[in-house]
Amino acid sequence: QLQLVESGGGLVQPGGSLRLSCAASRFTLGYYAVGWFRQAPGKEREGVSCINNSDGRTYYVPSVKGRFTISRDNAKRTVYLQMNSLKPEDTAVYYCAQGNYYCSSDVPRAAFASWGQGTQVTVSS
Repeated sequence: QLQLVESGGGLVQPGGSLRLSCAASRFTLGYYAVGWFRQAPGKEREGVSCINNSDGRTYYVPSVKGRFTISRDNAKRTVYLQMNSLKPEDTAVYYCAQGNYYCSSDVPRAAFASWGQGTQVTVSS
């Protein structure tokens, strides 16, 4: 059974940076992607970014494009989310997930079946 474990969350001031990590027990090659999602209090879980296991193609939602960078280290079976220029509205629990999905123009929650437990990110002065 695939296991995903997020880490790297914490409290940071506006304008600061954090790097989240998602360690996987295995990566499924082929038509699979790893996505980062976030859920703020009282809001729906939303996709933030994704990266394909096959070709490394990435996608970012407009609200984080230019500030967040997703990357992966296949040898470590880890996907990272580097978050720069953080804003208070980035405050949420961040989750990673793997799904049978080709990442190109969206990060649909329904396409991702295996989820981690989440890590809290709080942006506040």
